[in-house]
Amino acid sequence: MAYKGFDLTGKVSLITGGNGGIGLGMAEALAEAGADVCIWGTNPAKNAAAVEKLKRHGRKVHAQIVDVGDEKQVEAGFAETLKMMGQVDNCVANSGVSGRGKGAILEMTTEEWRRVMRVNLDGVFFTFRAAARHMAERGKGGSLVAMASTAAIEGAARSSHYGASKGGVTAMVRALAVELARYKIAVNSILPGWIETEMTANAFGNEKFAGNVLPRIPERRWGTGADFGPIAVYLASDATAYTTGRDFVIDGGYTLF
Repeated sequence: MAYKGFDLTGKVSLITGGNGGIGLGMAEALAEAGADVCIWGTNPAKNAAAVEKLKRHGRKVHAQIVDVGDEKQVEAGFAETLKMMGQVDNCVANSGVSGRGKGAILEMTTEEWRRVMRVNLDGVFFTFRAAARHMAERGKGGSLVAMASTAAIEGAARSSHYGASKGGVTAMVRALAVELARYKIAVNSILPGWIETEMTANAFGNEKFAGNVLPRIPERRWGTGADFGPIAVYLASDATAYTTGRDFVIDGGYTLF
């Protein structure tokens, strides 16, 4: 018999950026563990494809078009989520963007800095604020999970805006873990290493980059979205109600080697 603490039957999970990559990997595991799932994304075709995939698990699934960097869209989107799903027990702020163009600080534009911060940091704040208000008012606790990055704890050369946004997320998580504990809301972050997604396709397609980085990963492979299913279920479950303010590094051992 499976450990009942990880049974998510009766729970509702919201995953931003849940239509692909790490987000979809988490959404699939959450649905398989019994949760009803709502995903937010900005690509209608990817949303529709993700819904069809998630429905195979026999759970209620809903998808919405929400730009998490837009405060009004997040507020309206969360209201729609509650209307369609009834509640949110677990909220995963997974939406994110990578740097583009010239990332060196000597050449980076203010616009590029703000483009990354808008989604990676502001988006988590807007999403968590809406979810925390709902969970506190509902009075049954919950789980908030932020997608950070190993860039938060390493020197992300030519990507200081990305690293700063993810470092800001981990600091926010620690503060909220203390602040929201009185409402029985756990707050944690996940720090992925090199994961094969659409966002990293250009980097992984660079032979020099792949040749330099892959040998530094003890597991000797890139991570996949499916590798994040277990941690998603773990943090959404009642089994981890006493686990809060933690950074969970999932990188195949990259940061250790």
